[in-house]
Amino acid sequence: MNGRERFLNGRRAICLTMAELISHAMKSLGSMALIQAVFRHSVMAMGESFKDPKELENIYRKRFGALVEYRMDVWEVLVKKFFQQYVRPTDAVLDLGCGYGEFINHISCERKIGLDLNPESPKYLKSDVQFIAQDCSEPWGVPDSSLDVVFSSNFFEHLPDKLALRKTIAEAHRCLKPGGKIIAMGPNIKCVPGSYWDFWDHFLCLTERSMSEALENNGYRVVVERARFLPYSMVNGPRYPLAIIRAYLKLPIAWRIFGKQFLVIAERI
Repeated sequence: MNGRERFLNGRRAICLTMAELISHAMKSLGSMALIQAVFRHSVMAMGESFKDPKELENIYRKRFGALVEYRMDVWEVLVKKFFQQYVRPTDAVLDLGCGYGEFINHISCERKIGLDLNPESPKYLKSDVQFIAQDCSEPWGVPDSSLDVVFSSNFFEHLPDKLALRKTIAEAHRCLKPGGKIIAMGPNIKCVPGSYWDFWDHFLCLTERSMSEALENNGYRVVVERARFLPYSMVNGPRYPLAIIRAYLKLPIAWRIFGKQFLVIAERI
């Protein structure tokens, strides 16, 4: 075999090898696309299941049923000693994912709205709270520019994806007056990487920065951004005396040690 033949054979071998690599890559991409499609379908299907009011009712009754009284007492302290400073007596406030009304029952303001899909929520809400039962990512039954504050605690992580989150904060933006506030609190995935997944209905992983970025990209100006605020969860945890909770709120240095939830406050531009 002369030099030219060896060259041509070598080039043929290289082309065959490249063709095989491309074919393998295409198959891999096809498999990856299939995996991604299956994953998206699974997440969407799971997300849809958590729009089932009956399932929500069962989850929260089992998770929080024995804690309702204690949670109400804790939130009365949290509202009076911390969150009330962001709400005026004349404000209209919407509690997004209001649950059993732990926040909205205790805040002092002129108009109160609780939004949730849990059919048990109205049983716990006070008579001055208007209840809206609906998916938060769909248009709210609230007029444009009619709210002063939208509050959300430990709720956004339950949304099925970031599109649902974007639609939700867009609805909040529509309903808030210019300069109105959204107050968002939730588990910081940087602080609770493993135990975050102990809850069956957790989907979105957020940090104080990703929450702030989502708001900044959707018509808000962030005015407070804390990576660590409250401890992670009351579920399966000790029931601390309310005096300890009051003391904790006065000691921001303790937040840096025990805080596992972010706190982000933003104003509608």
